Amino acid sequence: MNAKTVQTILNIYFPNPAIALQHHDPYTLLIAVLLSAQCTDARVNQITPQLFAKAATPQDMILLSIQEIETIIRPCGLGPSKARAIWHLSKILIEKYKGKVPKTFKALEALPGVGHKTASVVMAQAFHKPAFPVDTHIHRCAKRWNLSDGSSVKQTERDLKRLFPRNSWAKLHLQIIHFARAYCKAKAHDPKTCPLCSLNL
Repeated sequence: MNAKTVQTILNIYFPNPAIALQHHDPYTLLIAVLLSAQCTDARVNQITPQLFAKAATPQDMILLSIQEIETIIRPCGLGPSKARAIWHLSKILIEKYKGKVPKTFKALEALPGVGHKTASVVMAQAFHKPAFPVDTHIHRCAKRWNLSDGSSVKQTERDLKRLFPRNSWAKLHLQIIHFARAYCKAKAHDPKTCPLCSLNL
């Protein structure tokens, strides 16, 4: 199927997609996305209120010990490494960026625990910059819908950016995630019941 068909159907099913991770500014979004690595958004949303009640700014976060942060975020998995990343990136934000989250890929990806996907989410959703974050849902669906060969996440990102208009990337990222969770799941997927996969049958 072609990109225009995909976009048309996504606009029908999820015309106004919202980001699932609860946050209230670029910093809390950055922390929430970092925590979502190998963890569900639902679990992150259970944990972040506890964390942000104690520290919702870099200045407050470094007043906590790494051990205190780890105790709170442990249910998200990878607690020790995520706690270290959160504390150290908060310190860097204070020292280098006056406590603000930087608005460039290069600066974001230089922060501890922040990879390209995390940086892409922050750029797209917090700063409304052209970015197309590719997570496991998007990678899976792009291959199923013949939008990419699925050889790598980087290739999927390149293919999707080539196929869709820049001004639609941030919205499409959210639309595909919502659609994948509802209709195009990883396990026990029945193409006949998927509004998009069924078009290939």
